[in-house]
Amino acid sequence: MPARIRGFQQALRSNDATSKRVAYDGASCQALIRCASTQNQALHALLFLYRHVLGRSIGLVDDITPAKRGRRLPTVLAFGEVRTILSRMREVPRLCASLMYGSGLRVSECTQLRVKDVDVERGEILVRCGKGDRDRRVPLPRMAVPALRVHLERTRRAFERDLRAGVSGAPLPNALARKLPSASRDWCWQYVFPAARVYVENATGKRRRHHLHETASQRAFTAAARSSGVSKRATCHSLRHSFATHLLESGADIRTIQQILGHTSVQTTMIYTHVLNRGGLGVQSPADKL
Repeated sequence: MPARIRGFQQALRSNDATSKRVAYDGASCQALIRCASTQNQALHALLFLYRHVLGRSIGLVDDITPAKRGRRLPTVLAFGEVRTILSRMREVPRLCASLMYGSGLRVSECTQLRVKDVDVERGEILVRCGKGDRDRRVPLPRMAVPALRVHLERTRRAFERDLRAGVSGAPLPNALARKLPSASRDWCWQYVFPAARVYVENATGKRRRHHLHETASQRAFTAAARSSGVSKRATCHSLRHSFATHLLESGADIRTIQQILGHTSVQTTMIYTHVLNRGGLGVQSPADKL
C-alpha cells in the first residue's frame, strides 16, 4: 500500500480532530484537516476509489470510525438588535426579513412563497415542500400585513403587464404544468417575491419570471447588520433562531415551536433551551449575588 495511504489511515485514527495530518507522497508538505465533514468525505472517497474503481481491498479500515461534528449554539439576536437591523432595510428585503423573523421561515422558504399560500385574513402562511419535503403552517406577523398588502398589489400589476407582454408567469412545481397547463398564468400561482428579470425556459422556450434569488435578501440583511453596529455574526438564518428563542422566552410550548419550525425531532428544537440557559437546572451565576 502506498505510503500516503498508510499515513492517511493513521491520521484518521487520531482522536484529535485539530491535529490530523495527511502525508502526501512522503513530501514535507502536509495538509491539516480540521472539519469533521472533510475527514468523512476524504475517507469515503478513498474507500470508493479502492472498492469501485481499482477493485481492490484497502484493508485496515475496521478501526477507523467516522469523525463526529461538534455541537454549535446558534446566534440569537435581541429584540432591540432585530429592530435596529430591520430599520436599516427597505422595501422587499425588509419585508422578507420581517417574514423570516415573524414566521420563523428559512430564507429559501421565504423567497419561494406563492400568492396562494399567504392567507392574510387568517393570519397564516402555508409553507410548501419545506425541508424534508414537508408542509407546515406558520403565523403571519400582523406588523408585516400592511407592507405585504401594498407589495402584493404592486406585484399583481407587474404580473398583469407581464401577461400583456407575453411572459408566461412563474414555473410550476413537479408535473403540475402537464396537469394544469394554464395555471402558470393564474395570479394565485405566482411568486410573492418575483425576480427583477425574466428568463427563457429551456424545455419550452417560454419567457418566465422566477422568484427572487436568496442572495438578494442575504446581501441586504448583511449590509444592514454591519451598518447597525450589531457585534454578532448575524445572517438571515439568525432571524429564524431569534424567532424560536423569543417564543420560548415568552412562554411558548417547545412542541408548538417544533411544529412551527418544521423540525422532525424535538431534540433539534431543544437547542434553544441551551441558548436561553434554561436547560438542566437553569443555574444562576454566583457572581450575581455579590
